[in-house]
Amino acid sequence: MNSEIMDVSWGFLFDNLTVSMLLPVLIVSALVHVFSIDYISADPHSQRFFSYLSMFTFFMLILVTGENYLIMFVGWEGIGISSYLLINFWFTRIQANKSAIKALVVNRVGDMFLSVAFFALLFTLGNFDYSTVFSMAPFINETVVVLIGLLLLLAAMGKSAQLGLHTWLPDAMEGPTPVSALIHAATLVTAGVYLLMRSSPLIEYGPTTLIVITWVGALTAFFAASTGLLQNDLKRVIAYSTCSQMGYLFMACGLSQYNVALFHLVNHAFFKALLFLAAGAVLHATYDQQDQRRLGGLIGFLPFTYVAILIGSLSLMAVPWITGFYSKDLILEVAYGQYQFSGHVAYWLGTISACLTAFYSLRLISLTFITYPNASKSVYLHTHDAPIIVMIPLVILSLFAIFFGYIAKDLFVGMGSDFSSSVLFTHPSRISLVEAEFGLPQIIKLLPAIGTFAGAGLALYLYHVQQVFTIQLTDSGFGRSLYKFFNGKYYIDVVYNHYIMYKGLNVGYTISKTLDRGIIELLGPQGLSTSFTSSSKSIAKLDTGNLTDYALYMGVGVISVTTLLLAPVLFDIKVYGIELLLLSVVALVVVNTKTVKG
Repeated sequence: MNSEIMDVSWGFLFDNLTVSMLLPVLIVSALVHVFSIDYISADPHSQRFFSYLSMFTFFMLILVTGENYLIMFVGWEGIGISSYLLINFWFTRIQANKSAIKALVVNRVGDMFLSVAFFALLFTLGNFDYSTVFSMAPFINETVVVLIGLLLLLAAMGKSAQLGLHTWLPDAMEGPTPVSALIHAATLVTAGVYLLMRSSPLIEYGPTTLIVITWVGALTAFFAASTGLLQNDLKRVIAYSTCSQMGYLFMACGLSQYNVALFHLVNHAFFKALLFLAAGAVLHATYDQQDQRRLGGLIGFLPFTYVAILIGSLSLMAVPWITGFYSKDLILEVAYGQYQFSGHVAYWLGTISACLTAFYSLRLISLTFITYPNASKSVYLHTHDAPIIVMIPLVILSLFAIFFGYIAKDLFVGMGSDFSSSVLFTHPSRISLVEAEFGLPQIIKLLPAIGTFAGAGLALYLYHVQQVFTIQLTDSGFGRSLYKFFNGKYYIDVVYNHYIMYKGLNVGYTISKTLDRGIIELLGPQGLSTSFTSSSKSIAKLDTGNLTDYALYMGVGVISVTTLLLAPVLFDIKVYGIELLLLSVVALVVVNTKTVKG
């Protein structure tokens, strides 16, 4: 595409970052398609569902393989529209409509900032190609780099559901469960992290941007983990775990450890897809019962699904020697190894989040599978494990959730590995992974794992040994308030609805009433029509039917014409004819008015 201000070509880029992103996207997408064959088989609109799934995957491939920001933007917008269609797949449900619109609107906020960032790049460099932008980054004014970096961060926050723009993510659970697996594992939520990793040669020259990214990630990880503690919806708990893990990825990007972020992104895609698909198998077997409190005792009816969720949860908790352990703990080590205030805050918030993650993961397993049965008898009579076509994706993802981290750790984060060094740029002034690995006290490395086991043990104790404590806590005033606060998601949705959206709608109505239907109409079409109507009525009043009035009009007309022709000669002055004509008309109207009143 050629124009006077830019030259953009349609091309594709296959470097190590692209290949690493294609790995989870293609594998998870293929397994979700296979899983959906049985899951959606009874739906009369299954063809439309698979069309949307394929379109979603197509635009994600466009996003990660494009060679410039413009092609990335095509994929970026494409997955946004596809997610709207998938979340709203059951369009007869009002809640699905509301959730899809919410996801679209919140993502449009991030898209707006991404558009502004692209305009800033175009104004600064006149080009969208990665190679041109990144090669010129060291020579751009630091303030401009920080500004562009913050705009890219805000765009990534919308897609990756960071604190403030996260509200669409839990509500996206209204779509079919395979959609949740695809959106929350390997596609939509990872797009924002991919944007930051791809833009690393640019944002590395804006240290302020990196600090903000670190804080955003740390706060999001803690917020989502604490919110997931007391959620009762099975899929929403896993959704908040996704939000929390995206916070860890942002932390890693803010700490300039893009290779660790990429490693954890790939690991997370596998065990999170496993969790969602296994949760889908539970819902499919229990007539779509999502409330954990109304399940229980399913370990004897769904043993295979139980093992799958257990493996996914252990990997999410970063239990040692499971896939999640090899990347999640590295992020926390690097955070503390920065020896800066922001790094230490990120470490402690991340460690607390790891403890909370273990708690709600074991709480989910306990309430769904281990505690006393709470569902109706008809549910247990018809509950059975998944068919073989559903088991195949779960088995493959379980193997990835156990072994992939160990197999791939040397490739992504191994000492001396240059797998991503040509793509993911780290400024020489930033701390390296080697320094963080060998310069930290042993207790700092072990503390996240200790917190994980402590959180898991506390969940087992409260829900299997001391069950009375949770009941007594929720019966007290403080406990009830605490429960409402965390279960109500910090009341952020309430604040948005009542203090931003409601006020915004009122302001919009006032502006519309005052300007659009007020001043503009008064001075515009309505004002002109009113003026012409009143003028025509005034002129119509001149037609009285009296001969004396007509004689008066004729006399005024003769005097006006005579004055117009003879005034310059009689008074020896230069007067424009149009001015005298206007004076004559005014005199005519005044005389008529007096006549009518008389």
